[in-house]
Amino acid sequence: MQEHFHFTIDQAKIQKQYAAILFFVSEQLPCIQMYLQRRNCHLLKQEDEVIIAIHILGKLLGFTSERAWHRFVIGNLFSKDLFPERSRYNRRCRALGFAIKWMRHQLAKRGQHHAYAVVDSLPIELCHSSRMYRAKRFRGIADIGNCASKKTAFDGLKLHLQVTDQGLPMGYVVTEASCHDRVAAETVMTQIPHPYNLGDKGYISQKLQKKLYEEHRVAFWTPVRKNQRILQSDAWKQWMKRKRKVIETVFSILVDSYRITEIRANSVSGFETALDGILLAYSLVVLGLVER
Repeated sequence: MQEHFHFTIDQAKIQKQYAAILFFVSEQLPCIQMYLQRRNCHLLKQEDEVIIAIHILGKLLGFTSERAWHRFVIGNLFSKDLFPERSRYNRRCRALGFAIKWMRHQLAKRGQHHAYAVVDSLPIELCHSSRMYRAKRFRGIADIGNCASKKTAFDGLKLHLQVTDQGLPMGYVVTEASCHDRVAAETVMTQIPHPYNLGDKGYISQKLQKKLYEEHRVAFWTPVRKNQRILQSDAWKQWMKRKRKVIETVFSILVDSYRITEIRANSVSGFETALDGILLAYSLVVLGLVER
């Protein structure tokens, strides 16, 4: 019993994290306040900035269950009378999803001033491998793909992510699991273009590199295969391998601490809101705006 989250967590630290997130959201939200106008605003139990801050705080603390997170909020941060009930809270989070996405995008623009960016993909498994041929979750969207690192098949989605050398997430795309990395590469790197990008062997394509440079002025470097005529020195290969490690570290943190592969949403809007919330919470930590 004593190992439960509400016994082991430092309440003062949670209050400090919530205050920092609320301060950030309160500064950003007036820029898009015109899109949040609706009727009966005076009947809301909590303002939009509070709902967004609570949503981000839950992702920062690694909660995967919205029911468990709502129970924690009304037991530790707000009284039951001053906070929306669970289903209403979840509906408001989804309705404010565009605001969360906009704020994350504004933070991601800061990555254009960083030295370089790295692109890679992360498999998001939606069910156990034994159920992959009869799973119903996200049917018609998710499919069966191959995880190259584990050399196994999985049913789910694939997150294509671009991060800077300091670990700040920039552009991202979620596709079906069978989508090849090269197919989503252009979309990921042109959302918030960075002049210098690195990728692994899954992105090898001279046509893609030429198109990115000619149309978007984006330089994209990848290792070469053994049968290619392009020669690269051993020093260059080691440098590329060392610089690409940053995205492996980011994926490890997102999976272990933020539970990005354990999103339980059953709707597209719920999944997207949860994903943007996780990336926004991680971006705030990377930029030092919130203490982890």
